[in-house]
Amino acid sequence: MESRVIADLAHAIVPLAGGAHDDDGLFAMLADAPIVLIGEASHGTHEFYRTRAEITKRLIAEHGFTAVCIEGDWPDAYRVNRYVRGTHDDGEAVESLGGFTRFPTWMWRNAEVLDFISWLREHNDRAPHGPKCGFYGLDLYSMYASIDAVLKYLGQVDPQAALRARKRYECLEPFEQHPEAYGSATGYGLHPSCRQDVLAQLKEIQLQASRYARLDGQVAEDQYFYAEQNARIVANAERYYGAMLDDSVSTWNLRDSHMVETLERLIRHLSRHGSPVKAIVWAHNSHVGDARATSMSLRDETNIGALLKQRYGTDAFSIGFTTYTGTVTAASDWHAPEERKNVRPARGDSYEYLFHTIAPHFWVPLRTNRPDLAGLPARARERAIGVIYRPETELQSHYFTANIINQFDALYHFDVTRAVEPLERSARWIEGEPPEAYPSGV
Repeated sequence: MESRVIADLAHAIVPLAGGAHDDDGLFAMLADAPIVLIGEASHGTHEFYRTRAEITKRLIAEHGFTAVCIEGDWPDAYRVNRYVRGTHDDGEAVESLGGFTRFPTWMWRNAEVLDFISWLREHNDRAPHGPKCGFYGLDLYSMYASIDAVLKYLGQVDPQAALRARKRYECLEPFEQHPEAYGSATGYGLHPSCRQDVLAQLKEIQLQASRYARLDGQVAEDQYFYAEQNARIVANAERYYGAMLDDSVSTWNLRDSHMVETLERLIRHLSRHGSPVKAIVWAHNSHVGDARATSMSLRDETNIGALLKQRYGTDAFSIGFTTYTGTVTAASDWHAPEERKNVRPARGDSYEYLFHTIAPHFWVPLRTNRPDLAGLPARARERAIGVIYRPETELQSHYFTANIINQFDALYHFDVTRAVEPLERSARWIEGEPPEAYPSGV
């Protein structure tokens, strides 16, 4: 790339030198946005988790945000929500994270999340009469935990309805250990579809909404909302797992649409007795960056960022993250132990490599028409590491193309990053990987 372009981009960035107010300009841009989406380029990088938490703390403490919504399961996050709001039996922050037992456990059971949960409880305790900030899950993988939650709730408020619910949910019992097998079993006619059963249960609990919600004032309203959301998760998860063999249905789109629906329902619920709630979303870059600006659009895939931009425009502000190299916590296969893996230096045709040539640590505003951003490539490769990282097939497995200016409203780059620390560390993580010399241009 021409040195003039690099010089222009160097002028556009805001270096992060470690000062307390290095990113004050960012908060001037997003303080009035009712929805802030904060991403991560991997599910296992310390700097992403730490910076996301620090941004979130300022949004809560200085700008009145009262909902943190994560790419995590609703029942597990709701246990944390009860802890940070002082309504749960868990005595310590680490206990409140005990629900996150589904792979990948390190995604939420890690040192950075634990520190944030502890801070959030202290923040809420300091404002006993003011609005407290909650912690919520947006995902749909918790089908069986959500079934248990529905049955427990109905067992307390309507035992006869609990019996009917248990009968309906029996259809899904054979797949509790392997829900992904549900789609193949129903698709090949080996098991009847449970669709009508789960929809009937959702409809029944919705028809009883007003009666259940009147049982004990606002507390009952919250308990009903939690239970109805679990019934909705069961219905949407059944559809998600059932569509896994159907090439005409995008399970990615089903999942992200569910997360947006959950976010919007949660905001309406929390806003019902006062001013509109301002929410923060924590999810991977691939969910919060606008899919229309990436190669996802070529596959007719959408995501949280695209859906919210379409509905809220500039009121939804998205922040992305990138790194050039370092280490990451990830697995080699699904359900495999977490490992501390080396991250290959970014390819020469990637945004990460370009940022590597400019400065080690910085943030840059992208929602702008500044001429010094004109040199950013209109299309380049960008890296995404999820819970699986396979360096040996990195180009095929972890790179996609994007227009980063249209993908995010702001971006943080950390040149060398380190793996996030799981609360429980496997032997593979402790041993880590030996330093490795990577060939250039791979």
